[in-house]
Amino acid sequence: MRVQIYAFCWIFLLLAGMSLYTMIGVMSGTSMDGLDITLCEIKNINDDSYEHKTLNSKTFSYPSELFDLLVSAKSLPADQLFALDKLLGKHYAACINSFLLTSEIDAAKVDAIASHGHTVHHQPENGFTVQIGCGITMAKETGIRVINDFRQKDVVFGGQGAPLVPIGDKLLFANRADAYLNIGGFTNISIPGDVTIAFDISPGNLPLNAIAQELGVPFDDGGAIARKGTVDLKTLRELNALPYYTQPTPKSLGTEWLEAVFLPVLNQIPRPEDRMRTCVTHIAEQISAVCVRHNIEQLFVTGGGAFNAFLLEELHRNAVRFVLPEKDEIDFKEALIFAFLGVRFLEGKYNCLASVTGASTNVCGGTLHLP
Repeated sequence: MRVQIYAFCWIFLLLAGMSLYTMIGVMSGTSMDGLDITLCEIKNINDDSYEHKTLNSKTFSYPSELFDLLVSAKSLPADQLFALDKLLGKHYAACINSFLLTSEIDAAKVDAIASHGHTVHHQPENGFTVQIGCGITMAKETGIRVINDFRQKDVVFGGQGAPLVPIGDKLLFANRADAYLNIGGFTNISIPGDVTIAFDISPGNLPLNAIAQELGVPFDDGGAIARKGTVDLKTLRELNALPYYTQPTPKSLGTEWLEAVFLPVLNQIPRPEDRMRTCVTHIAEQISAVCVRHNIEQLFVTGGGAFNAFLLEELHRNAVRFVLPEKDEIDFKEALIFAFLGVRFLEGKYNCLASVTGASTNVCGGTLHLP
């Protein structure tokens, strides 16, 4: 019966001049709070007009040993990093196979897996960006085509290789707000228009989670730790004066900048609660400054930071208006958009915007791996 329904959908859409893709989007963010997997249908209505429907989504936590390896990945020697690449690909595949089983979806019905991978090195100024999570291994273990390595081609063409989400904000989430804010490991924003711009605003959950883990918890649930702290005004001024914030776009942030530039300033504050409060206030002030600079009246907010009630209060205190979508969109928007990038790849269309990244041209990024 299910096969007949799928066949009917394909025939109908072909007759109507449309294309329907059943995709799996896989996202592993820098905050390492888990592997997000979403199963979705993406329909090309015509040209650059799309509709989407989420069928199922789930977040898989990392086993502790794998989590520890990912934390140390940046400092691993080459042979150990290559081994971790394969190990992570196997883990992704196992999660996807489990996800398909519980979703009662035959792998043969999935057109492709689109995987972001886990960023280890991001140095576009030096001509490279590295995401691990072996696509060949994933394809072999799942029996499904895999598209990954979405960032590298943009970097080769002179771009930052980031952010990649704005084309999805523009084409999948059109007219939901003036701009789209994601609060993940870093905070980033996309501002759609005739010329879409997007960039990383500031750190996000990465430093907040690190402080929480000092206190024995994985993250600051609802912002309770930050709420107990006091803002260190001197450090706040130093953070707000960091040169990155006045640099022109396109621009992006990586863990290298966080560790070399941001954390040495923030870590001047000895008490973790005060450090947390100061960091949250800093994030809110930087988001507010961007809204003022670009005349943004309302933000569409997603990412793990959307559940940080205290951070949202700080945004409101800084006169930032925002809308929160349903929980599934907050949690899985980036995984959905990577599925969309995979669709654009299969269509042979650009999926990375030069106006966002600073590349010399729009590119169709990604590498295809066959099972």
